[in-house]
Order: sequence, then structure tokens, then C-alpha cells
Amino acid sequence: MTSRVHVAPSGRGPQAPRPAGPATPPPPAPNRVRVRRTRRRALIPAAVFLAPLLLFYGVYYLYAFVFLGQTSTKSVDLSFADATDVGWQNFRLVLTDPLFWRSIGNNLLFAAAQIAIALTLGFFLAVCLASGVRFRRYFYVVFLLPSLIPLSLFATVFGQMLQTNGGAINQTLRSVGLGSLAQDWTGNTATAYAAILVLLTYLIGLPVMFYTSDLTTANTDVLEAAMLDGAKPGQMYRLILFPLLRNTHKTVILSLLLGSFRWFELVYFSTNSQPAGRTGITGTYIYGHMFPSSGGGQIGYAAAASLIVLVVAIAVSAVNVVLQRRR
Repeated sequence: MTSRVHVAPSGRGPQAPRPAGPATPPPPAPNRVRVRRTRRRALIPAAVFLAPLLLFYGVYYLYAFVFLGQTSTKSVDLSFADATDVGWQNFRLVLTDPLFWRSIGNNLLFAAAQIAIALTLGFFLAVCLASGVRFRRYFYVVFLLPSLIPLSLFATVFGQMLQTNGGAINQTLRSVGLGSLAQDWTGNTATAYAAILVLLTYLIGLPVMFYTSDLTTANTDVLEAAMLDGAKPGQMYRLILFPLLRNTHKTVILSLLLGSFRWFELVYFSTNSQPAGRTGITGTYIYGHMFPSSGGGQIGYAAAASLIVLVVAIAVSAVNVVLQRRR
């Protein structure tokens, strides 16, 4: 009876079964205490360099909050002499003023308008620039230049163009035979709102820059797969690329929402809250009570309004952060 021997494919003859050796031990886990010590040592230089700056900002903000809190309960003018304690009267007057709530509504309205413009027109322009269109550098300059120019200068030039007598817009309309369309642009509520919205449209340079920088690092494999499946460009932008930049949308929304409370120059130098304060925002409302045209100044009233605006801004930003996390 002949025994059969299994031959390995390599032709080296029969192979005996190898004894199972000891398993390779896993690498030792890092010592948690050592990791914590390393992190603490790395934080020491950062804390040393940041300490002066944090101390400066801490003293500055603490003094500002204490000053506003003390001044908001007093009736005092710009001289800060003969201040009288009025308790919560300034807060009651602010909260019952319809013009104050209109200014907050304008803040939120203008912020919503610029967010909508940034998420649509700004996103479209960023995609076009990132796709390699001709004269791309020229378009970068055109869209980013308004955001780099001081906002007060930009709004002042636009405000001069809106002047009824001598304004560039009315003069242009009269020179082309459309003098019947010339009007008091800031004296009408609808045209004054439209003027501010036009300014906000010009100021989409920063959102375009946010989108452009993130588009360069986006994963384009999904777009290539969609093109192979026959997806149209509009579908790729709307259903794939737009959701892909979700974190950028959050950055744009939060930055514009918080930035809307600092648009004092935009409104003051363009429409000056006209007509009758209807286009005013919280910044112009507070400034108008600190430096009224009649003189004097209601510093306590302006301090109370500033604290209320601060609380509203914090609440709006907190709600926005919570909603973005849920999404």
C-alpha cells in the first residue's frame, strides 16, 4: 500500500506543520499620567504668552460691564455731573419704546437678508471662482475690495450717491431722460430699505472667501461619481456640493448674525436711519440717545439699551448654535 505525500506548490518537498508560536504581545498602552504631564507642560508656554492679553481683555470687559451696570440706573448726561439714581426706569423706558424694538427687528432682518445672499449668490460666485474661470483674479479683487475698504468710507460714498440734490443716481437718471424716476431715496421707507440691501449685497466678499478656501479642500470624488452617473451640474451643486460645505454654512451664518450688531457705520453713513428712524439698527439707536441733535445726551438710557442689546445678541447666538448642532 503506497502512501501519498502532499507536495507544496513551490516544489520544496513535504512541509511539516509549523508549531504555533507565542502571540505577539500588543503594544503597551501609554501611561495616562505621563500624557497628562506632557499636555500640562505644553500648556505652560501658551499660558505665559496669552496671560498679558487675557489680563488686558479681562480688565477691559470687566470695567465696561461694571460701568454700564452702574450708569444704566442713573439719569446723567455727557458731563457725568449731578447724576441721580432712577433705578430700573431706564430699562422700562427702553423696553416700552417701539423704535427700540424696530431697531432690533432691523438688525435681524438685515442679518437674514445678508445670510440669504451669502448662501445663494456668495456660494454660486465661490463655486464659479473655484472652478477656474477666466480672469479669476480680477473677480477676486472685485468681490473682495468692498470688504477690505473701511465700512464708513464705503457707506459714505454710497450715501452721497443717494442724495436727492446732487446725488449721482438722480443726476444719472436726469441725464438719460429718466428724470421722472429721480426721488428722495432715503425719504421713502421702501427705497431706504432697498439701498441698505444693495450695500449688503456688495459686502459678500468674506463669505465668498470662506467658501472658496473650503472648496479647495473638499473631496471631489463624490462629484466625479455623480458625473459618471449622469447627474446634471445644477443637481451636483444643490444636492451634493452645497450639503458638503455644511460646516462652512455654519461659520458664515454665525459670523454674519453676530456682525449685524456692528453695522453702525453701514446705516449711519448711508441712510442715517431715515426716514424717521425706520431703517435704524441698535447701534444707531444707542448713538442717537448718546449724542442727540438737541444736545445733552442720555447716557444712562443708552447704557440700559446697550445691556439689553448685549443680552439679545447673546440669546440669538445661543439659539443659532443650538439649532446648528441639532442639524
